[in-house]
Formats: sequence, structure tokens, C-alpha cells
Amino acid sequence: MKHFLLLAGLTVASLSASAQSTSSSSTSLSPSAAIDSPAKFLGYQIGERFTPHHRVLAYAEQVARQLPSRIKLIPYGTSYEGRQLMVVAIGSEANMSRLEEIRTNNLKRIGLMDGTPTASSQPPIAWLSYNVHGNEAVSSEAFMDVLYHLLSSSDAVAKKIMSTTVVILDPGLNPDGHDRYVNWYNQMQGRVADPIPSAREHNEPWPGGRYTHYLFDPNRDWAWQTQEITQQRMALYQQWMPQLHGDFHEMGVESPYYFAPSAKPYHEDVTPFQRQFQQTIGQYCSRYFDKNGWLYYTRERFDLFYPSYGDTYPTYNGAIGMTFEQGGSGRAGLAIEKADGDTLTLRQRIDHHFASSIATLESVADRPTEIVKEFGQFFDKSRNTPIGAYKSYVIKSSGDAGRIKALQQLLERNKISYGYAGKAQNVAGGFNYTTQKTDKTVAITADDIVISAYQPKSTLLKILFEQNSKLEDSATYDITAWSLPYAFGLQTYGLTTRLNPGSTQLATATPAAAVNPQTRPYAYVVKWQSLPAVQMLAGLLKQKIRVRAAEKPFELENKTYPSGTLIVTRAGNERFGDRFDALVRAEATRTGADLTPVQTGFVTTGSDFGSDFVSGLKAPRVAVVVGEGTPPPSAGEVWHYFDQELQYPITLVDGNTLGNVQWNKLDVLILPTNYNYSRFLNEKTLNAIKEWVRAGGKLIAMERAASFLAGKDGFELKEKEDKSADKSKKGDNTDTLKRYIDRERTAVSDDIPGSIYRVNIDTSHPLGFGLSGGYYSLVQNAFNFDYLKEGWNVGYLKTDNYVAGFSGKNAKEKLKNTLVMGVQSLGRGSVVYLADDPLFRGFWYNGKLLFANAVFMVGN
Repeated sequence: MKHFLLLAGLTVASLSASAQSTSSSSTSLSPSAAIDSPAKFLGYQIGERFTPHHRVLAYAEQVARQLPSRIKLIPYGTSYEGRQLMVVAIGSEANMSRLEEIRTNNLKRIGLMDGTPTASSQPPIAWLSYNVHGNEAVSSEAFMDVLYHLLSSSDAVAKKIMSTTVVILDPGLNPDGHDRYVNWYNQMQGRVADPIPSAREHNEPWPGGRYTHYLFDPNRDWAWQTQEITQQRMALYQQWMPQLHGDFHEMGVESPYYFAPSAKPYHEDVTPFQRQFQQTIGQYCSRYFDKNGWLYYTRERFDLFYPSYGDTYPTYNGAIGMTFEQGGSGRAGLAIEKADGDTLTLRQRIDHHFASSIATLESVADRPTEIVKEFGQFFDKSRNTPIGAYKSYVIKSSGDAGRIKALQQLLERNKISYGYAGKAQNVAGGFNYTTQKTDKTVAITADDIVISAYQPKSTLLKILFEQNSKLEDSATYDITAWSLPYAFGLQTYGLTTRLNPGSTQLATATPAAAVNPQTRPYAYVVKWQSLPAVQMLAGLLKQKIRVRAAEKPFELENKTYPSGTLIVTRAGNERFGDRFDALVRAEATRTGADLTPVQTGFVTTGSDFGSDFVSGLKAPRVAVVVGEGTPPPSAGEVWHYFDQELQYPITLVDGNTLGNVQWNKLDVLILPTNYNYSRFLNEKTLNAIKEWVRAGGKLIAMERAASFLAGKDGFELKEKEDKSADKSKKGDNTDTLKRYIDRERTAVSDDIPGSIYRVNIDTSHPLGFGLSGGYYSLVQNAFNFDYLKEGWNVGYLKTDNYVAGFSGKNAKEKLKNTLVMGVQSLGRGSVVYLADDPLFRGFWYNGKLLFANAVFMVGN
């Protein structure tokens, strides 16, 4: 506790001309302040306990009542669990009186709003985000200290920040996760905090408070915006477009404090000014930390590469973005003893975040004109001389409105403009993402999507669409490939010439379910090619409408339909009477599925609708294993997919209760990746699962779950023989010895942190239905599976299937001639092996159809 006691005694530290100490603001501010301190409002000193989200917001509301001319509360939505989302804008009275003008002028200057700015200059907008990971709860506490200090302090730094800058503070980006942690910890807390690491208050139960309601990591969702809290926050962010964004986190207990400059790799498109300002932030923060004798580090671990973080996404949108990491996280509680014998307290953690917040804002306040100027130049260049080889992108319509609509939605949420080609034309020279070669001529049709690089969001566009991002350092913090054409499975071309898009609406567009309500067709058909078809199937099955699927492609009434096409016949659904047509059409309208009425079941080619090759689809009863050992996002992705995207029932089964499952009430069991299956799936439980599969059940094993089953009795999956094993060698091998200092670099040889591979697909198998355009997998583990000898090798890698991202040399070798997805028959049931996670972070759109095949198509 020595460090804490020294800190509590600090009052004023002359870090610059008149910078205030970063000790507890509640004891060092002017007693004549017009607003309540956090301690006065809450009834306890900040750092004595954790504050629930609603009380944090209530404090901001109290300050707004007491000082309305200096603060504006901006609600922007609610979480899944109904908690308020809100940011707080603060500044001088002069700036706050023209806050809307400042906001709109900023957007006009960068081309995201029409019109001419009403003033020649403006203050920079600095946005600080707290508590994106719910159990990194210290930053919500720091928010209250920062808010109080900036609005009540008389010191020169606070006055300078308020007079030069508009500051936006978000007290809690993930309130559901925050309150999950805080409510749990406050129940564990006794009269005095127990610093012993093994105490229950330092061992948060699964799934922990880090994640959202659906167990997604919101700090990896900035670009994809799959979660409701991200969608609402990013809609607000696009209305402000700050010049600086700070993202506040916590890490392991034993780590000190991390601030900018970031580690390598920096993405090649981070500008020289942005790189230089990373150094500036570090210099300002280090002055505060040096003065107080606090440990910190920079330039390690946290890079600027993956585009969907709270530091990279703002950076690719022209801002200065950075991450701040305090040691502690959900383990630290109010106080915890570290390995060196010192005790880390909540108050210390708050002080550190408070100091870096003020230091960062001070760095902006000292350079307001330069920051606004550089920000404007970033967007001027984007609109007039965009970076990158491609000046336009063309996405072929491919007849799949579902994929196109999903991509359009992502573009719109990121304010990336696009339009339709509007007319047929041929353009010379275009990079073909599918073949990874340049075609001499690209034939464009009127309904193809065209995206011009000459627009404000050009840099973000280039990064999201780049085929293979350039890495300056292979030791990365996250995935290294994400190219949207592969994620969405859309044929895309990058053009070196400028092509201006036309209207965002097709002149010939027709509603998806524009069917004459007076007709009584023999059946309705829906092509099985993207998520809307899956959503429609789920909706029909929930209503007990019988649906069939074509095993073979067929042609009918001059149209062709692929394997997997849904067929909804009147026959078999007679019990719905006159409601049948209205129910089917309503589902098509709700989901946007492309519904086609047909007047006969007699096909031109293929199998007639009454054939054995047209199988009935049942409504499966589905469960997913969750609980200790399972990375929460792995389970959450499955839960969110069924509950939100399909709106289809799914049961969450804790792994510890697998021995008590009533197997006769279950048709599909999903095993997401898990580190503890050896404990959950003991011999007795595994035998029960095998008997259930033999009786007709379906087991879907993903990632490490598939690895766990490999080689076990009754499961056909096997790992390949390890040919890289060290064999006896002659001669002197000292040149192969590893150096300790190079251990991190050496380890990446076996690593594949997230790379794109083209998968060879058997589209005639139900697991491959709808994937005729090809499938690209985001590979994150160097799995080493042999081909199934008796089962179906539906997806596999050959020797040359690598597409993009970093893969260590040993990992690349393992992934040659390797099974990616396969199906084993076991009695009357099936085992589906998925070496990768097709639902990864909810943004790998093509994987959503693949996973639906595993659940609804395989085994029927």
C-alpha cells in the first residue's frame, strides 16, 4: 500500500506551466466549485467502491442541472438490456452556445454534409470513450473525476482545454457488461477489500463482464457494427467525426500502464501526422507519469492495424486514435496483491486513467489549429487524390439481393457512398478478387454496384476492401485479413480508373415479394444463396409450415435454381387453408427473401417437386454448449445468430450439465470452441452423445471442439501425421538454436492470427449448398486434419489456397491438403466438423449460410 499512501498526499505538481496533480480530484479542486463533487453526490469517495451505470449517468445529469451552460447530455440509444447509452459534451460557454454550428461546420469541412461552413475556424473535437469492456470498470469511475475536474477546476490546464476544445465523454460504451461485473463484485465485496488473488472477489465467473449481452467483444466491432450498442454509438460518431479519439482499457494485473505511441505494425495508410501525434501523446502522458513516479510502457503489443478497434477505426477516419491500458481489469477489484508484493488499488487505477485523460486533452488544447487543419487535409486528399491503386470498385450484382443489401448496409453505416452503374459498359483493366489476377476487360451491367474512391471515406474504403493488407511486422495483436469481397462472397473488381456511380436506387427495382395476391400458385420457391433465405426458412418452420429443399439444381419456367432451393408447396400445408399464401408472402416481405411463385411442380431439368431428391426440412430443436472453458464470443456468436438474426429458438446448455441433458428433446447440439471439453465430455457423456447421434441426432463441432473429437473412438476425424517432427540429423545444428530475445518472433512461425484461405467446396453436398460462388474462410488456427476416409470432405485446402493475411511458415505447411469442413454419418445421425468459426465476430457474412447448412440442411 506504500505507493497508494504516497499518492494520496500529493496535491499540486508543476508538470508544465501550471498543470495540476493527477491525484484524487475530489480532494484537490476548488471548494467553491458550482457543481457537486462525485463524493458529495454518490455518498462515497471515488475508488471506495464500484458505481453502477445508472448512478454514473445520474451524476452527469446532476452536473448538467447545476451547470447547464457548460454541458450537454446527448442520449443515443439503449442496450439490449435496456440501459441508457449517453455521451456528455462539455466546453466553454462560448463554444457550447454554438455547439450545433461547430458540429455541422466540421462535417461540411470534410465533405460529409452539404453546404459551406459558417465560420473560418473552429475548435477541435476530442472524444474519450470509457469502459468498452464492461469489467474494465475503472474508466467509468475515472469519467466522473475527469468531468468534475474540467468543469470545476481553476487550474490553467483545465481552463485551456475548456476554452480551446469541445470534449465529448462517453462514460460507458458497454453498460450491460459493466453492470454484470459491478453487480457481481459488489455482492462479493466485504467490509474491507481482500487483496489475496485467490479470494473469490478476484475470480469472476463465466462469462465475465467484458462482453455485451450476446457475449460479443464491442472493441472489435467498430467497423462491422453487428451489435446494437455499436450501431447506435457509430451513428452518433458519424454525426460528430472528432479529430481525436481516446479508448480506455485495462489489462492484466501485473502490467503497469500503456499509452501511445502504438506498437508496430502500423497500417501503411496511417499518415505521417498521425504517427507523429502518437509520439506527442506519449510525451504529454509521460510528463504526468514521470512526475508521480508511475511505471508505464509504450510501443509494445497494441498495434494500429486491424480496422475495427477504438484506436484504428478513428485513425482510418482521419482522427488521432490511441489506446490506453491500465493494469487491473476484472481480477483487480478494489485492491489486489501483485507478484512483487505491492498492492494495486482501484484509486491508483483511477488516478492513472485520469492523468492520461487530462494529458491527452492538453496535447490537443496546445495545438487546436494544427489538428483541425490536418484533419481537413486528410479528407481533402481523400476526395481529390485518394490513396491506393484502385480508384473505383465494382461489385457484381450476381442476382443475390441478400448479399448486396447486407454490404450496402455496412457501407451506409460507415458513411461510404456508393451507387449503381446505371448502364452496361466495358472498362479496361480490373483486379479480379476471385482469381487474384487482372482481367483485361471488366463487363459492367446496369445493376452492378460502383464505389468511387473519390469520396471523404476513401481511406476507410481502401482498407476494408484491400485484398491483402501490407504488414510491416508479423507480431500482431489481432487478425491480419478482413477483405469485404471475401467476407461477403461477392465478385468484386478493383479498377485503376475512376468510375462515377449513378443513383443509389435501381430504376427497375421490384419488391422482393411482389407477388399477385389473387393467384394461387402450385408452390413458392426461394433460392438458397444468402441470409434472407435462411431467415425465411426459420420463420416458416417456426409457424410449422412444411418446407422442402431441392438436392439437385433444376430449371423451371425458364429460370434456373441451385441446390438447396427452398420449395414451399400447397400440398402438405392444406391445414392453413386460405391463410397459406398470406403467411408465406409475409415471411418473404419480412426477411427480404426473393420469393417466386410457380404454377407447376413439373421441372424442365432436375427433379420434380415430388421426387425423393426434394427433401422435407424439419424444424430442429437446437442447443449450444456454453460455460466455463468456452471463450464467451464463441458461444455468443451462435446465440446471437439464432436469437437475433434468425429469430429461431436455441437452448443454452452449460457444459457442466451435459450429463443431465434429455437427449430425446434435442435434434442438434453445437459445440463451439472450448478449452475444457476433456472435463465436460467424459467417457460416459461422450458415449451418450454418440448414442444420441446414432439415433438421429446431429452434432456440430467447431474449431477446438473438432480437435477434441479427433482420434476418439467412433469419430472419423483424425489429425495428419506430423511430418515436421524433428528427426535425427547429421552435422552441426547450432545454427538452428533459438535465441531467447527472439522468442516472440520465433513463435509466430506456428501462428496464424487470422488469414483468408480459399476453400475448395463440394457444392453438391448439403453442407455446401448455396456456395457455388466460392467460399473463403478466415483461418485462425493451424489445424492439421486429414481427409475423412468414409465421410464427406465438403471443404478442403489444397497446396495453394492461401489468399491474404499473415501465416507463419509452419502454419502454412500444416494447412496444405487439409480438411476444413466435413460430415460423418454415424448411425442415423451426422457429425459436422467445422475447423473454423463461420460466424466469427458476426461479420463474416458468407459463413452465415454455411452454418445454416450445417443446422438445417445436413442430414435431411
